[in-house]
Amino acid sequence: MSANRLREGEGEIQRSQVIAVVGPTASGKSALAVALALQLKGEIINCDSVQVYQGIEIATAKVPVGERRGIPHHLIDFVSPQVNYTAGEWARAAAQKIEDIEARAHLPLLVGGTGLYLRALRRPFFPSPPTDGGLRARLTEMRQSCGPEHLHRLLQRLDPLSAAALYPRDWPRVQRAIEVRLQTGRPMSQQKDARPEPVESSRRLRVFALNPPRTELYRRINERTEAHFAAGLVDEVEGLLAAGVPPDSNALGAHGYRRVVEFLRGQRDLESAIEQTKLNVRHYAKRQLTWFRHEPDVEWFDGFGEDEQVVIRMRRAIQVSSLAN
Repeated sequence: MSANRLREGEGEIQRSQVIAVVGPTASGKSALAVALALQLKGEIINCDSVQVYQGIEIATAKVPVGERRGIPHHLIDFVSPQVNYTAGEWARAAAQKIEDIEARAHLPLLVGGTGLYLRALRRPFFPSPPTDGGLRARLTEMRQSCGPEHLHRLLQRLDPLSAAALYPRDWPRVQRAIEVRLQTGRPMSQQKDARPEPVESSRRLRVFALNPPRTELYRRINERTEAHFAAGLVDEVEGLLAAGVPPDSNALGAHGYRRVVEFLRGQRDLESAIEQTKLNVRHYAKRQLTWFRHEPDVEWFDGFGEDEQVVIRMRRAIQVSSLAN
């Protein structure tokens, strides 16, 4: 057997595939990925924009080390929460991890729900200027006082093409497009031709998306949100703020954390923070499903990741494709 193949059951898994397991939050992606990795000699690369941060624990659904069953997990829990880690940085790091994993004749499994990360790997972004802290602070103050729609109207004047491609409330991307325009003097929409070529491994990427029943998914989200608050989410955020993590950082901009910051600032009561988080996360799950339905060549699997039949169907899809190659 060559170094590029690994026998699995009656077939062989050819190490020409890179697998991404995506889907909405609370759909069981991590459990599914661990099960696949155990059966197919895989290693997991985190593809969640919050799980990269150290100290951001309770509301992130990071798989505890004791539940990873010996499967290596990469790009998880390694960035200071005071750093605004970008999708481009993740894509470059993920490409290197894929190369490392394949050098060990293992199967790379990208796992998470951050569609922008995956897009950055498949279609790399153009080289953008480093963040100007002063400019970002001014734009953040503008957003907080006037709302994200105000930033979108500003972008419409500065870069109409980029504004037309972005939702008015997608403030991280709107704000970044404004920063690029003001820092470089050129609209982001005119710089996209400077995108680098995708790495070779991204052309071998297969994207598997979970599509669980919506009612049950929302029930899980509500229950998980309550469990996060009961587990000490408020105390965790208090500690992060006390340690100097900016309240408007990417790390604390995640669902749950954002509402706790508002609670600690006296902008809402605890019950409101909990209920608003449930609503925000349900809406986020819906947006995740919409995002992946607009991505090319996504293979959908009905059900949750903990469902044994989903694991079997996905494993067979990987094996059948490998044998066809």
